[in-house]
Amino acid sequence: MKVHLCVVGRLRAGPEKDLIQDYVARFDRSGRSLSLGPVNIIEVEDRKGGGMAAEGVLLARAVPEGAALVVLDERGKLVSSPHFAERIADWRDTGRSDLAFVIGGADGVDPSLRAKADLVLSFGKMVWPHMLARAMLTEQLYRAASILAGSPYHRV
Repeated sequence: MKVHLCVVGRLRAGPEKDLIQDYVARFDRSGRSLSLGPVNIIEVEDRKGGGMAAEGVLLARAVPEGAALVVLDERGKLVSSPHFAERIADWRDTGRSDLAFVIGGADGVDPSLRAKADLVLSFGKMVWPHMLARAMLTEQLYRAASILAGSPYHRV
C-alpha cells in the first residue's frame, strides 16, 4: 500500500526536513516487507491566495482515487500508536492500494475535504506548526511499521 503525504507548503532545507527524510527512509525500509510504502510527499501551494477552500481543492487533487483518507486536525480523534498501526494494517488488508494523509495550511483543512476522511486524526488539543506535524506523522508511520513488524522500537 503506497502512502501519500498531501501537505500545504514547501519544506525548506533544515533540521526538520532532515528529520522527516530520515523517518521516511526508515518507514520505506521497514514497511517494504509489510507491503507498506513507499512514501510519496506531495506539497501544494495556493499561489493565488484563495485560502482554505483553494488549498482544499489542491489537496483533494493530490489524493489518489480510492485512497483511504486521513486528515490531521486538532478536533480529530486521539489514538494510540498501536491503534494507529492497526488502522493502517486494516486498510492494507482490505485491499486499499493507497493511503493518503492530509495536512492543511495555517487555517486547517477545508471542511468539505475533512468530511470525506476515513479518519480525522489529532496529535492532541494543541495546534502544531505544519513542519512539526509532518515530522510527527512520519515518525508515527515508522513506529506503526515497527509495531506491525514486531520490532522493539515501540515500548509500552
